[in-house]
Amino acid sequence: MKFTPQQSLESIAKIINCDYVGHAEFPVLGMNEIHVVEPGDIVFVDHPKYYEKALKSAATTILINKQVECPEGKALLISDDPFRDFNKLTIHFNPFIASKTSISVTSQVGEGTVIQPNVFIGNNVKIGNNCLIHSNVSIYDNTVIGDNVTIHAGSVLGSDAFYYKNRPEGFDKLISGGRVIIKNHVDIGAACTIDKGVTGDTTIGEGTKIDNQVHIGHDTLIGNKCLIASQTGIAGCVVIEDEVTLWGQVGVTSGITIGKKAVISAQSGISKTLEGGKSYFGTPADDFRSKYKEIASIKLIPSLLEEINKLKK
Repeated sequence: MKFTPQQSLESIAKIINCDYVGHAEFPVLGMNEIHVVEPGDIVFVDHPKYYEKALKSAATTILINKQVECPEGKALLISDDPFRDFNKLTIHFNPFIASKTSISVTSQVGEGTVIQPNVFIGNNVKIGNNCLIHSNVSIYDNTVIGDNVTIHAGSVLGSDAFYYKNRPEGFDKLISGGRVIIKNHVDIGAACTIDKGVTGDTTIGEGTKIDNQVHIGHDTLIGNKCLIASQTGIAGCVVIEDEVTLWGQVGVTSGITIGKKAVISAQSGISKTLEGGKSYFGTPADDFRSKYKEIASIKLIPSLLEEINKLKK
């Protein structure tokens, strides 16, 4: 999320009522999670395990819960609760604005696009040319959709990230202020859910085709010409490169990458980064040939045990 206009370190500190380390006019251009930060961004960190990663990241302002040595060329915001204050900044710079109509007057719809009855289109949504949006689709605020996109009935674009902090009094939600970006020539099946980014974008690349009942988590980046079959669940912060195929009921854990042209068989569980250009299946998913050898070996176990018992007798 970028700030318009640019902010200063002092102005941010005033919004969240905290101390700071650095020049008062130090430029602050936006805020982001650590995996997508750029120079000028704020990143938050509230656990010693991740202090070094945050301080050495591309972010130039670190919202942190301990006074530490400030790296050269950076600034610190010292907060007793960075998670809470990161939420405060999201609410301040991107507040929720309730819609008063089914199709917001601030939305833009391109030429030749067909919007079927009972579609909801939120504030500042942009939809390109020659799209087809079927009934009962919900498109949340700030979503961007390219040209020649089809979205089937009951799908939701822009729902909140599934991101919580476990506090003694219950789960505290990290507020989502990002977007969903759908590129040209994408097809989205019925009853799909695509979460918006926390501060960045969840992006579906050009020409990708998504079957019914697929879930895509926050800040996930899906490349061009991918095929994703029904009931696949993809967690947040995943990178799926171009021309990847995920067959039905594949589950993908957060924060990993699936390389270009990988093929994942149905009901596989992806728990680590996978190299492109190979076929995988199983849980945890592994190379096709390796997995078949493993299964063949497992099938030999009963006969081996029988032989061992005979030798014992």
